Amino acid sequence: MTTRWLTPEEQRAWRAYVAASLLLEDAIDRQLQQEAGMPHLYYSILANLSEMPGRRLRMTDLAEKLKITRSRLTYAVTRLEKDGAVRREGCRSDKRGSLAILTDEGLAVLERTAPGHVETVRTSLFDNLTPEQVGQLEDICTGIARGLEGDDPQAMPDDVPWRRRSSTTTTTTTNCT
Repeated sequence: MTTRWLTPEEQRAWRAYVAASLLLEDAIDRQLQQEAGMPHLYYSILANLSEMPGRRLRMTDLAEKLKITRSRLTYAVTRLEKDGAVRREGCRSDKRGSLAILTDEGLAVLERTAPGHVETVRTSLFDNLTPEQVGQLEDICTGIARGLEGDDPQAMPDDVPWRRRSSTTTTTTTNCT
């Protein structure tokens, strides 16, 4: 097999992407640690739950949505439970499944933290781009995600950590009532 080395232009683009993504994630993490005492992942859990009907989502679905392993999600949710921001409930229809539920206290933390988070995203990312570049960024990121996930997210390989589950596990939230 012949290695397809990056061209000089691709190498510059790759290094620029890595530098920008690391710096952006660091800026977001620092802001969230200062304002809410939590890393970006924990904020993302709260934000995702806030957008779900009943502010609840099956843990396996949340792990897939966040692109993290179920064990990493379990650790994070345990910490958020201790802080009173999230609670877990068992699935009535599937004894092995559990739901993560955003509490009123968690929603209050999210509402208190969101303005600073949005300002950090705005100043760190969008204020440095033209409106045309914002559209290009969306197209580029969508293309990368589509290439990695495939056109059908259900066709994504099962060996991706957030997709690993037993063949009998049902992942639809409607089956956890």
